[in-house]
Amino acid sequence: MKEEEVILVNEQNEQIGTMPKMEAHEKAILHRAFSVFILNKKGETMLQQRAAHKYHSPLLWTNTCCSHQRVGETNLQAGKRRLHEEMGFTTDLKELFSFIYKAPFDNGLTEHELDHVMVGYYDSAPIINTEEVASWKWMTPESIKEDIDKNPHIYTAWFKIIFEKFYQHLLDNIERT
Repeated sequence: MKEEEVILVNEQNEQIGTMPKMEAHEKAILHRAFSVFILNKKGETMLQQRAAHKYHSPLLWTNTCCSHQRVGETNLQAGKRRLHEEMGFTTDLKELFSFIYKAPFDNGLTEHELDHVMVGYYDSAPIINTEEVASWKWMTPESIKEDIDKNPHIYTAWFKIIFEKFYQHLLDNIERT
């Protein structure tokens, strides 16, 4: 099976090529990615705990799902695909913002991503794919912020970066239904 490829981009999000995912992470090459946050009617955020066998950040807590777009796939299509693959459900998503970040890992890999952050709403329990996800839970954004401050070691490097921006966006913009 061919290794999944990521879409290489410049800082203006213009596609400049593709590269095998592992190579892009080894060389810290800027590539397109997305992060999905699912909220319920109570305003809680669904978090996932990464599966134990993941090649980086195993068993750490992170946003509902995240991954990389495939060639020819829109951000929203990619988000819905991965949400279904990891969490076992689909819902409408809305793109909120995008930004570039760089997060090195202890194993020599680096996430250097132009991340498209999306939000959706869902009120039921997911049917997690145990190949991808060890566990899940609902937490209020305020509780997440407090827990990241107290226990930063239990969260993924990218989640700590992305959540800060997402939390500020919630405070500034999102009206709960």
